[in-house]
Amino acid sequence: MFYSNAGVLIMDAEIAEVIDHDVTTITCVCGNTVSNEGLIQANSQGVPVYNGRSIPVPAGLAAWPEDEDLYTLCPSYGRVYRDTVIEETGTAPVAFRVDVTTGPIAEAIRIYWGIDR
Repeated sequence: MFYSNAGVLIMDAEIAEVIDHDVTTITCVCGNTVSNEGLIQANSQGVPVYNGRSIPVPAGLAAWPEDEDLYTLCPSYGRVYRDTVIEETGTAPVAFRVDVTTGPIAEAIRIYWGIDR
């Protein structure tokens, strides 16, 4: 972190590891992976999305975006990565962070993990 000339706090960009432009290979800044604690597909607000075909979208989850603008959420610390950036550039900068400890995102994560997909 550093301060700009105007005194604004600037965060150094956090960048996850990714292999060959593949969002399924993200190693989050915290070390989490798909095969470790898991990563979750989310919408542009960081809310986990549901793409189940057998039941309607459960309350608390977001519908699969019609425009397929997907993000990947690390449920461990709330880092969110934009899938199109990863696919296009082969890099995985953190797009934004969400609170995964309380509130609607935390509840959506619990719902997501509780669904038999």
